[in-house]
Amino acid sequence: MRKRITEEQARLLAAWLGSFSVVRDYSWPLQDTTVLHVRTVSGEELIVKASTTSHHIRREIAAHGATPAAAGGTHLTGRVPDLRHASAEAGIPVTGFLPGTLVEGTPAEDDPETYRQAGSLLARIHRPAGESRHYAKALTAKTWSWLDCARGLVPEGQLTSLAQELGALRPGAVQLVSTHGDYQPRNWLYDHGQIKVIDFGRADARPWVHDLVRLSHQQFVGRPGLEAAFYDGLGKTMGPEDADLWRLENLNQAVGTVVWANQVGDGAFEQSGRTMVARVVAATRGIRPAGNPC
Repeated sequence: MRKRITEEQARLLAAWLGSFSVVRDYSWPLQDTTVLHVRTVSGEELIVKASTTSHHIRREIAAHGATPAAAGGTHLTGRVPDLRHASAEAGIPVTGFLPGTLVEGTPAEDDPETYRQAGSLLARIHRPAGESRHYAKALTAKTWSWLDCARGLVPEGQLTSLAQELGALRPGAVQLVSTHGDYQPRNWLYDHGQIKVIDFGRADARPWVHDLVRLSHQQFVGRPGLEAAFYDGLGKTMGPEDADLWRLENLNQAVGTVVWANQVGDGAFEQSGRTMVARVVAATRGIRPAGNPC
């Protein structure tokens, strides 16, 4: 552990927690981020994340620091991690440990009740964050950049179709909310019938549809019951006014997945990105879910 924790991070942990033991190491192999489940001498269980390079650490601290309980206030107490200690300068937050089992790969992943609860939780996470006339322009520019980087990774015909689609979009001003950024079963916990949400490392102010892209390319494919349960919990659905922005988010996340996964050497994730790209290319211009980035 000490090889992955800087002296400053170790000093802060000692000041905050005193003596502690590592219960389990959840560190991410493809990123410079240490993630530890620890227990203090008093028996308190916590999650420690540490990195000197990952921008996800700063995002997580910002998300938790906006208001209590990861931007959800008391309405999310016990359903999302609560921030106990943090230093953005040192790259280290400490949150409370949430008991439960990851939903991904368990029977809960196929249970409509999981998605109803997840939709309800997301509705509470999505707090208004103002209007932006810059967001769509910046995301469009980033997507053009992803397309350039995807040459040789994505068939040329698909890239041409994606470029034509991107060039036709005119999303305009965007209403932003506090999004999770990676909302899917691998970041949900199941605990005695209750769903909880973890890992706010990709949290940021974005349009609400951003958090629906990953699910629409994975768990919702061919399973309308799960999708319907999620939207029922969320309390809203996409309308015509969301069409251009939805397509832009899908274009960005699909191509971005391929490029980012290739850069970090994650072959399985890169293949999932290729599948997303194919689905985006095949999608009609109606409001049909599709997408997923790094």
